[in-house]
Amino acid sequence: MKKIIQLIKQWLIKFWAPLAIVIIMLSTAISLTVIMLHKQQITVQIPNLTLRKQYGLNGSPISVLKKGEHLQIIEKKEGWYQVRRDDESTGWVAGWLLKRKTPLKKVTPLSEATVVLDPGHGGSDVGSLSSTGKYEKTYTLQLAKRVKKELAKSGTRVIMTRSTDKLVYLANIPKVAENKHADLFVSFHFDSAPSKNQATGYTTYYYHQNNGSYALAKSVNTAMDLPLTNKGVEFGDFLVIRQNTVPAILLESGYMNNKKDFNYIKSKKYQEKVAKAVPVGLQNYLTQQVTVGQ
Repeated sequence: MKKIIQLIKQWLIKFWAPLAIVIIMLSTAISLTVIMLHKQQITVQIPNLTLRKQYGLNGSPISVLKKGEHLQIIEKKEGWYQVRRDDESTGWVAGWLLKRKTPLKKVTPLSEATVVLDPGHGGSDVGSLSSTGKYEKTYTLQLAKRVKKELAKSGTRVIMTRSTDKLVYLANIPKVAENKHADLFVSFHFDSAPSKNQATGYTTYYYHQNNGSYALAKSVNTAMDLPLTNKGVEFGDFLVIRQNTVPAILLESGYMNNKKDFNYIKSKKYQEKVAKAVPVGLQNYLTQQVTVGQ
């Protein structure tokens, strides 16, 4: 026994340096593994989140997650998380809703949607002018921000093509929706006529009829109840909706060079009325599409 102990001591003396290195490496590996596992854990903060078979709104519903559930994140894709529950079952859930702490009155398809908002023009591209020389770009940004604020109440993942007064090249705008794999795209503009006070009203434009854009345009236009003439849904050959493969519409919410229209355009009350109507139209469209898809 003494001989064995002596041999062990001799071995430790001889190999203490590499042994110490191995121990340090193992300790580091174990620590990193624990940290990574902890980082990949998440707790459901709000109730009634839909767990889907595939990522995205078109994924078949599996079940509903409860507040307080502990999940392991397996994969992240296009804002969605593939998670594993305590019973080892897996599924996909909207990642932005998992991170949300503020309760929602109701989790709807709009809550799980990614929506791109495009405030028309910006920077050196000022857009149309009012009779008093005001720029269209100013009011498209104001309106888009109000719509974003309203959508936030539904839990929607909102992506803006611009959030400041900057120029975004026209050809790059549809790519935002493509790259982010958005569910919907809405571009905000205000119209202009050849002569002052010649035209009035608001119009909802679509380009593609078979990818959901036409149905989306009808849904949003129906939800709009504004104090101007509703000129309805029209085909519009605009690049930002023409080059979009996701359901995409363009809103012209009044005429910049019509005195009556512009008084509405620049008013907070009018902008908020539009901002409240747009999510209703989006919600109605998505509810119908998700119901049909299921």
